Amino acid sequence: MSKTDSSQKIPAAIIRVGWLSLAVNIGLVAVKLTLSFFTGSLALRADSLHSLVDVFASIAVIMGLILSRRRSRNFPYGFYKVENLVSSIIALLLFFTAYEIVTEAISARAPSPSYGGWILAAVAFIILVPFFFGRYELKAGKRYNSPSLIADGSQFTVDVLGSTIVFLALLGQLLGFPLDKIAAGIIALFIVYAAWGLLVSSMRVLLDASVSYEILEKIRSLIQTEPAVSTVQNLVGRNSGRYIFVEASITVRTTDLKKAHLVSQRIEQNIRTAVPNIDRILVHYEPETKTWLRYAISLSNREGQISEDFGISPYFALVDIDSKEKAVLKQEIVSNPYSDLEKGRGIKVAEFLLAYKPDIVVTRESLIGKGPGYALAEAGTEVLQTEARTLDKILGDFQLKQ
Repeated sequence: MSKTDSSQKIPAAIIRVGWLSLAVNIGLVAVKLTLSFFTGSLALRADSLHSLVDVFASIAVIMGLILSRRRSRNFPYGFYKVENLVSSIIALLLFFTAYEIVTEAISARAPSPSYGGWILAAVAFIILVPFFFGRYELKAGKRYNSPSLIADGSQFTVDVLGSTIVFLALLGQLLGFPLDKIAAGIIALFIVYAAWGLLVSSMRVLLDASVSYEILEKIRSLIQTEPAVSTVQNLVGRNSGRYIFVEASITVRTTDLKKAHLVSQRIEQNIRTAVPNIDRILVHYEPETKTWLRYAISLSNREGQISEDFGISPYFALVDIDSKEKAVLKQEIVSNPYSDLEKGRGIKVAEFLLAYKPDIVVTRESLIGKGPGYALAEAGTEVLQTEARTLDKILGDFQLKQ
């Protein structure tokens, strides 16, 4: 069994973005409250309430990011899920915000407009602030796979929609159309929609739902391409914050524990290279129990003549033999795509054969001390040197049942 633990730290850039988010939200609250004082606008008061909730959400994001870096004896897997917990809290705050907006819209009277065009210009300006900062925070969240930053960036997207609706409501109010209550209701709907998406996403992680099917299949494919692996018996993965934990059970074509451990290390490295934000990989391995063996025999032609040189063999016979019954289960001949290669031919041919996962390679040429021999041995494949000149003679030597 092999276990790898990568104690990754949250980049300082994520913490910096969290502090910037807090500063931007405080600024938006101050501006919106000031404008609502001058205008008496219900929509502006509701939107400032939304931004005030965003301030507390930004504080929660920063706390979550800091706590998620810590580990303890009681929490050896870290506090990564704190970020998802924070995302859930943000979602609940959004629901509360929507409720407050609807309540205010139902009970309040529409204000009489007492403001000029400068108010509209100011509201138009505060639309741009969350728009550009939200895009920046979403990009940072996706880059670092941070659910907290993605959640907070989504809040700014809602803020843009809310401020846009406020602008239209103020414009309508100025022109004599009472749109405050309608605007408040639309803002509430947008907020509820965003909150539901965040809550579902966060709860999946908190309840240890599996990582996506696409990621699991990518990991499974990476494991199966390892020549020494016979089967992938089980594969599970889960998210924790931005990180992924993977556990796999495999059978390997070797009884040598040292070689099996090296196989698991190669698998882990390949997964880490191909899949971002892997925190821990746990690979359980055990030797394969087979009732049959696959032989790969180098041929100089399709008629079954054994080749004198492993690398230039134009064909290989793949023969599956039942170990107990001594009978051929399957036989096929495959072409060697690297027989005409000038350099590195032997290694390429060995890698080509390993894709078929043979147990034994039979050749007239000795591969001891040569690159192909090392490659085959590392994958748990035995090399058998023969004096036979035909495939029929080799199969006859196995004393197979007719």
